[in-house]
Amino acid sequence: MSKKFLDPHEVPTIPGTEGWERMYPYQYQFSQDDPKRAAYESSQIWFYDGLHYPEPHYPFDLLWDEFWSLSLSQYNTRHFMIPPALGIDHRIVNGYVYISPVGVPDPKEVEKRVPLFLERAGYYYQNWDRLYENWKKKMTVVIEQLQSISFTDLPEMEDISIIKDGVGKGSGYEMLKRYDDLLNLGLLCWQYHFEFLNLSYAAQVTFFNTADQIFPGIPISTLVKMSAGIEAILFRPDAELINLAKLAIDLGLEEVFKKPLKAKELMAELDKIPSGKEWLKQLEKSRYPWFYMSTGTGWYHTHISWNDNLDIPFESIRTNIRAIKEGKSLGRPTDEILKERDRIAEEYRKLIKNEQDREAFDQCLAIAKIVMPYAEDHCFYVEHWFHSLFWDKIRQIGKVLSNAEFLEDTEDIWYMKRDEIRQALWDYATAWATGVRPRGPSYWPKEIAWRKGVYEKFKAWTPPPALGVTPEVVTEPFTIVLWGVTTSTLQKWLAGPAEGEGAENEIQGSPGSSGVVEGRARVLKSVEELADLKEGEILVATTTSPSWAPAFVKIKGAVTDVGGPMCHAAIVCREYGLPTVVGTGKGTQLIKTGDLIRIDGDTGKVTILERAAG
Repeated sequence: MSKKFLDPHEVPTIPGTEGWERMYPYQYQFSQDDPKRAAYESSQIWFYDGLHYPEPHYPFDLLWDEFWSLSLSQYNTRHFMIPPALGIDHRIVNGYVYISPVGVPDPKEVEKRVPLFLERAGYYYQNWDRLYENWKKKMTVVIEQLQSISFTDLPEMEDISIIKDGVGKGSGYEMLKRYDDLLNLGLLCWQYHFEFLNLSYAAQVTFFNTADQIFPGIPISTLVKMSAGIEAILFRPDAELINLAKLAIDLGLEEVFKKPLKAKELMAELDKIPSGKEWLKQLEKSRYPWFYMSTGTGWYHTHISWNDNLDIPFESIRTNIRAIKEGKSLGRPTDEILKERDRIAEEYRKLIKNEQDREAFDQCLAIAKIVMPYAEDHCFYVEHWFHSLFWDKIRQIGKVLSNAEFLEDTEDIWYMKRDEIRQALWDYATAWATGVRPRGPSYWPKEIAWRKGVYEKFKAWTPPPALGVTPEVVTEPFTIVLWGVTTSTLQKWLAGPAEGEGAENEIQGSPGSSGVVEGRARVLKSVEELADLKEGEILVATTTSPSWAPAFVKIKGAVTDVGGPMCHAAIVCREYGLPTVVGTGKGTQLIKTGDLIRIDGDTGKVTILERAAG
């Protein structure tokens, strides 16, 4: 079997998109300008990051990928000196991001990094609680600073106070500075994002490796159970929805919620009665910050928050009210998960024959448990709370540029790169200062109309799963546990659909969350389709978001195309006790809504038992 995928320099351009490269940063392009860089690119394995990006990138939205590229890599390579892993390199092809983990090739260099990692990471592990509390304070400050920034049209004339107070600077300067401040806060937020995250994954990988040495071949589905049952901030929004549903029942408001009203109309109804007013007071307390929960992963500006569309959480509250009245238990079965976690760990511990192995097992498991909550908590602070506020600030800029006729619509701003927005603001500010017409109105509408057409063609394209040359063995730990890209995964991709997908009614993925369950499939391609979920169905999606947790009251289990045992979909489903298979590759293509399927969260196997009629 060939070890090579298509060379990254040979991916054909989609007809009608010629020149698409100008929509994205130049360093993201595969290029043959530099022979050494080109040779490196051709020799690497590049896999499509569908875990984070199931859709092509709007030019502006790529900034988060730029920020995590820098932040994750620096912590691996320059801060904590993780022995086998350097950074993760990024490229873009037809709007889709491909990444390539960079390992440490020389075993001697790995050995040199071990004591450095133990000293640096060891300090964080030993002082985790104190440093983590400090992290929360830092993130809160960043969010407060973000909230203080706003953008409005430049004034016809500066206020007299600028003169009398001797301010010495103008509104044009302030606008440009605020935009720089906004981007810098975004980058700072992502610097903080990875302060603990790499160590969280490293602790899990270390525990997996230690346990596998003691118990060769121990299933990863067993290992992940031993650090489950976490108390994470990320689950608080779902808990708030459950509490609001219980309060509605306690206040006798079920009949009001049964009315087919939009959130705004329902709130107006509730405001007419004393019990409704009481409920609305609690709603306001819950909304800030807990309703800054993205409707998706938070990576795209289209993933608006619950606060941006209250119809979404209100529908979940209605679902919760019905479930409570039917006697269902809502939320996470944490007590059961904890009992199972401790039982499994103790049973394996008893099997360890020597004290040295027992001590290593205990120590690695203890660290894995301590760090596990951060693997999800950061998601709420960054991808949900911060991003939701950040998108709103960019929309304010879009409104300014739309008013100045640079854009035909506020939402057109997403088709501009972050540096281009600053250039446009400079054009706007200098034209305002000099009293002339800017060039932007004659330049940007035409350019954005072209980019919209290109983007639509990107959406119709199916990105290949990987490019370049496969390594003999995938050893980079994060690639395996987060993205689920293993040696066997690459072999399956290379084999192609005829050989790699097995029988039409069987799909092999990775264990995500333990358990076996059967049910009808509901294939969802977007978050908007969550409302279509029916009681007892199995959710099949490219990936799932923690913000989908309110829908878990309906489903029996989940199947995803992408991800490994430590991806968010796997972690969240484990915490809700839902059998889950991740990293199936093409589950959303092979499974159809209505198919009767069986999923085995312990083996990673999905079986189509019966095809839907028609």
